[in-house]
Amino acid sequence: MSTVTSSNETPISLTRTRAPHARPADASLSFGKVFTDHMFLMNYVEGKGWHDPRVVPYAPLTIDPATSVLHYGQAVFDGLKAFRGTDGTIRLFRAQRHAERLNKSCAALCIPELDAGLVRRSFEAIVAADHEWVPSTPGTSLYIRPTVIATDVMLGVHPAHSYTYFVICSPVGAYYKEGVKPVRILATDKHVRAVQGGLGEAKTAANYAASLSAQQEAERQGYTQVLWLDGVERRYIDEVGTMNIMMRIGDEVITPPLAGTILDGVTRNSILTLLRDWGLRVSERRISIDEVMQAGRDGMLREMWGTGTAAVVSPVGELGYKGEKISIGNGQTGTLTKKLYDAIIAIQYGTAPDTHGWTSTVQVPQVA
Repeated sequence: MSTVTSSNETPISLTRTRAPHARPADASLSFGKVFTDHMFLMNYVEGKGWHDPRVVPYAPLTIDPATSVLHYGQAVFDGLKAFRGTDGTIRLFRAQRHAERLNKSCAALCIPELDAGLVRRSFEAIVAADHEWVPSTPGTSLYIRPTVIATDVMLGVHPAHSYTYFVICSPVGAYYKEGVKPVRILATDKHVRAVQGGLGEAKTAANYAASLSAQQEAERQGYTQVLWLDGVERRYIDEVGTMNIMMRIGDEVITPPLAGTILDGVTRNSILTLLRDWGLRVSERRISIDEVMQAGRDGMLREMWGTGTAAVVSPVGELGYKGEKISIGNGQTGTLTKKLYDAIIAIQYGTAPDTHGWTSTVQVPQVA
């Protein structure tokens, strides 16, 4: 066992696996089905705080049937990626912001705050330990999933007194194996994703479980994703599937504001920054489904896209609502959508200047 640390930092121990797995070929990668040799673990006990940060061989977690997360859903997670550039350098994209957002999710579920610097180091430590798993083919990456779960062994609805923080990694293929393709989305006023005062702005397990029924219904109607409307008036647009949503109406790019019901997406923030850098007119404002549909009828809805870690941008080619279908950009990927995708990807892989300091490099251990 070794340790990974520097001055004034909590040491992270490293125990390497004795049975490493064969790494899959880049061409065979999909999303979230293969996992690396190691995982990061850290524990919390009330009165002691977060302690014992360590990288250990990937293995099942052993939990009691009465463990509170299984019954009351006190669980949060986040997701980011590591990219291997053509220069061989491994880069994390906006690791500090992901660490800070994990803490925001924890706060929403009464989970004790983690040190954001240590969370970021947990990303770096697990990627360094499994650096050989970071694929090198363009479009591939190593997906990093930090998670916190409540581990009290007791039935009773209350914030837990003990927790486990863990990080697992999965080498993933290009989200669009045949290039960026527009999707069909269905706006629903039947199902509700989130309301003010709820969990909509946090990445909690409960949010995703609540989305499954509407997603299945959309798929039965031939759509790829659900366009969520607000939970009160069921009129204003919130998110699309598990992504933030943006649209270009005329010369204005519009996205719903961060008002307590949608996630503060890291990709969303990055794209808004780029759009403003480029001098485009950008509005973070409420926009109704009726306004969007009318813009589509008038030919003013030029582009629409979702933003998120997995896909970066997901262009929308058709919008359905109450039996009406609106074609967007003749069902093709818009020029601005493609420009945004290309710009983010170039920064992530190090082929374009990172003027905002969004990427950080992972120091790979040297072989003696």
